[in-house]
Order: sequence, then structure tokens, then C-alpha cells
Amino acid sequence: MRFKIKKCPRCGRYTLKEICPICGEKTKVAHPPRFSPEDPYGEYRRRWKREILGIGRKEK
Repeated sequence: MRFKIKKCPRCGRYTLKEICPICGEKTKVAHPPRFSPEDPYGEYRRRWKREILGIGRKEK
């Protein structure tokens, strides 16, 4: 299934176009990624968040 609606990250408007007609920014898909319990990249994403944002588990 292909999503058609897109959202501009700069002005927050929704559109069907690849480029925002208001500000000219490239639009992104407005839907979140599909959830899967067997997320093959979940551990990498969580590790990246812990390293970059400095959150998560504390080493004892």
C-alpha cells in the first residue's frame, strides 16, 4: 500500500505533492512506520538514541 498524503516539515501543512506549494520544502510521508513485534532494526535504533541523547540504561 502506498501512502499519498505528505507533510511539510517546515510549515506543517499537508499536501499530495512532493514539494510544499507554500514554502517550497521537500515533503515527507505523514504516516508512521508500520509496527512489527519482530523489528529487525529496533535494537540499533534504541542504541543510537541512548548514545546520541544520553538516555536509557545506567551502567552499574
